Amino acid sequence: MAEPFSVAPVPAAVPAPADVLVSIAIAGDLHDQWDGSDHSLIDLIRPDALLLVGDLSDGSSRIPSLLRRLETPLACVLGNHDTGRDASGGKLARQLDLLGDRHCGWGLRELRPPGLAIVGARPGSAGGGYHQSPAVRAVYGPVSLHESADRITRAALAADPTLPLVLLAHCGPSGLGSGPADPCGRDWKKPACDWGDLDLALAIRQIGRQRPVPLVVFGHMHHQLRRHQGERLSWCQDRAGTLYLNTACVPRHGVDSEGRRLRHLSWVCLRNGRPERLSHRWYGCDGQLLYEQMLWQAVVPSRC
Repeated sequence: MAEPFSVAPVPAAVPAPADVLVSIAIAGDLHDQWDGSDHSLIDLIRPDALLLVGDLSDGSSRIPSLLRRLETPLACVLGNHDTGRDASGGKLARQLDLLGDRHCGWGLRELRPPGLAIVGARPGSAGGGYHQSPAVRAVYGPVSLHESADRITRAALAADPTLPLVLLAHCGPSGLGSGPADPCGRDWKKPACDWGDLDLALAIRQIGRQRPVPLVVFGHMHHQLRRHQGERLSWCQDRAGTLYLNTACVPRHGVDSEGRRLRHLSWVCLRNGRPERLSHRWYGCDGQLLYEQMLWQAVVPSRC
């Protein structure tokens, strides 16, 4: 007699791994608009991390001194205005001393918590391809285009591969368009052209051969275009899937039609290490989210 047909038991369902959600607040070019109200706001809304893209002021040490008091995990890179037109590099050096390892220009800063690898691009960038200002040379020494790209690349490849990688720059990379309204387009002088950084573009290509680059965050090119040309495109995505976010909403302090004080922050939500949403947000000083401009949202498939 034949053996009865054997039916294997149905295995117990394996629970899906819990989502890991990380919220990142980004303060675009401050231009001296950062004070106690911003600290209170960060304490109220409690992002998992805070990033700053530079141009804190025109060389003052006030904001770096304030940032030392924040408990929120943060990383920043200084911009061209932060040199304070001091060719000796003295003003730049004082700010770097105050910021300590919070400044990650040409380096890696791993934030644990929440679990992010932040790699800084070239500090003090003014865009336009590749130019190292006298102040940056005085502090860091002469650095060539390819040396700069290699420094960014080495920092990224030294990061824990299990952590999502965010490149943090003052000016974005070249290659994002040459129109005045493109994320790094020159809008203040004709003809319009691509004003992005060549070293950052080269580094992104080099890094991408060995690990994904989910997100590049920068500022420098203000959202409001010169000569009444409208507003700048804040984001784009390349063929490799890398998202680029320009956060330079200037001025970032304002007042709405109802007289409520506003504070601007760009906002990124990561889910399991991948960007899920990008937006611009305007908060009241009481922590209430008053306005949000959704820029990009991933198509998240429903679970069966």
